[in-house]
Amino acid sequence: QVQLVESGGGLVQAGGSLRLSCVGSGRTFSNDRVAWFRQAPGKEREFVAAISWSGYSTHYADSVKGRFTTSRDNAKSTVYLQMNSLKLEDTAVYHCAVGPGGVRDTDQGDFAYWGQGTQVTVSP
Repeated sequence: QVQLVESGGGLVQAGGSLRLSCVGSGRTFSNDRVAWFRQAPGKEREFVAAISWSGYSTHYADSVKGRFTTSRDNAKSTVYLQMNSLKLEDTAVYHCAVGPGGVRDTDQGDFAYWGQGTQVTVSP
C-alpha cells in the first residue's frame, strides 16, 4: 500500500505561481513513477505531468508544457509540481498518483494509488 497526500493548492491570480507537493508513505515510494492529474468542474480527469522514479525523465501535457515543472526528492518521499504563469483554465483539483510504467504511459488505469487531491483556483 502507498498513501499519498497532496498539499499546496489555493487561490491565485492569473499569471501567478503555486507549488504542489505530494508526500508518499507506506511501501517504497522512491521506486515508483509518479504522475499528476487534474479534474476541473464538469470535465473528465486529465493527465498533467509525470516523473520517473529516478527523476531523470519527465513528461508533460501540451497544455502545461513550458509552464509546469515536476521534480522529486526521494529522501523526503515527496514529488513537487511547480506551476507558473497560471491560467484560468488551470483551475481544478490536482491529484498525484503512483503506478508502474514509463512517464509517457498516461492511462489512468495504470495507476494503482491516488491521493485525495488539492484544489487550485485561478482568478482573473
